[in-house]
Amino acid sequence: MTFRVPLQVRSYELDALGHVNHAVYHQYGEVARVAGFQAAGCDWDGLVAQKLSPVLLSTTVNFRRELRANEHVEASCEAKFGSGKSFHLDTVIIKADGTISADITCVLGIMDLDARKLVADPLGTLRAVGFDAEILAPGA
Repeated sequence: MTFRVPLQVRSYELDALGHVNHAVYHQYGEVARVAGFQAAGCDWDGLVAQKLSPVLLSTTVNFRRELRANEHVEASCEAKFGSGKSFHLDTVIIKADGTISADITCVLGIMDLDARKLVADPLGTLRAVGFDAEILAPGA
């Protein structure tokens, strides 16, 4: 089963139309990414000690169904690694009835903060600080 984190829509996240503001979906995606990395055992302090940090390179949100105040949703997090310097973290915002509210596709990398460049092997870098990619693998 895909990693998921529960969320509840708060009234201050709504726009003038009474549904969740578009920018809040990006925040929900960030909550899922951080929680997913923690669930996968990523040692943030270990990354920081090596002067490394995940960086968001691009993000796209596709809005499917509106969310309104007090709705309960789940935000998933799936990681997809290839052979390059970047990787994908995908999030689906799922309403309590199973309806997809939005899907978010992100491209990330791991930046060497001294060199200000992406590391060549983001998965290997993350594994070195305890990250278990299987926890966030699609369909896991």
